[in-house]
Amino acid sequence: MSRSQEAAIGRPTDVAVPRVGFGRWFRKHKLEVALVIPLVAYVMVLTVVPILDTFRISLSGRAGNSFPSAQNYTSIFASRVFRTAIKNTIIVSLLSLSMELVLGMIVALTLHAKFFARGFVRTVALIPLGVPTIVSGAIMLLLFSRSGYLNSLMFVFVDLVNNIPGVNLEFQALSWTVAGGWRTLFTVAVADMWKVLPIVTLIFLAGLQSISEDVYEAASVDGATKWQRFMRITLPLLVPFITMAIILRAIDAFRIYELALVLAGRIEPVLGTYIGGRYLPPTNDPFTAASASIVLFGIIMIFIVAYLKFVAGRSRSA
Repeated sequence: MSRSQEAAIGRPTDVAVPRVGFGRWFRKHKLEVALVIPLVAYVMVLTVVPILDTFRISLSGRAGNSFPSAQNYTSIFASRVFRTAIKNTIIVSLLSLSMELVLGMIVALTLHAKFFARGFVRTVALIPLGVPTIVSGAIMLLLFSRSGYLNSLMFVFVDLVNNIPGVNLEFQALSWTVAGGWRTLFTVAVADMWKVLPIVTLIFLAGLQSISEDVYEAASVDGATKWQRFMRITLPLLVPFITMAIILRAIDAFRIYELALVLAGRIEPVLGTYIGGRYLPPTNDPFTAASASIVLFGIIMIFIVAYLKFVAGRSRSA
């Protein structure tokens, strides 16, 4: 064999890689494409396009011939009502979240314990989820109005206390929903907490059920008290569930509208009612309404990114 033949034999030959054309790829994945197209169309038509159009309107001048323009954003941030709406939204969200986390943990710990008719009690605890938001607002009006149950209980309490010698308390009925200030905001926060407390409870309950009983038994053998087991075992293991509850509920709390509209109206505006008031008659101003909507969208996106980073990211890496 000559050297030229040996070199030809030892030289690696190029292997032709077959190219898959678009038509062949489409025929192979046509079922996946058929399933994805409706989803993409749904997201584009009902989510992406309205958001982009809201951006366009928020940057459009009132005359319609100046684009882009920051006039609408300058107008809303100069408005005292808008700044008050942002402050009230933050206050209501913080109050509601705080009460939901504390009460949700207490209710979840109670429902996690074994007792008679636990299944029935768990079912009853989910009732607020089935109540329409407007109806829950009406229920809170019956509770916090001037002739509501709260004032009636306060009168009973004052009468009982006044039976003590030397005590003479006076109480005047107060309509919490129209009082303004922290009273009205507290009313809205309580209503929001009552409506969504079952969701937080279910998240915590799922976390409690994921903790193995062997961990508690080992801690009991080591002499740990119930409080020590809760602080050093339960709470640390519930951190992912607490984070999920905080982020998901914060996203929803900033979108509050119906409850604030029913309970507070124009007395104490939040971002949702401010946007509705600017867009609906008699104001009919879509430009400032769009600008305020983008501000609210930006706040919600912060919590969505936080959810994807701290909750969804951890679940994928686990």
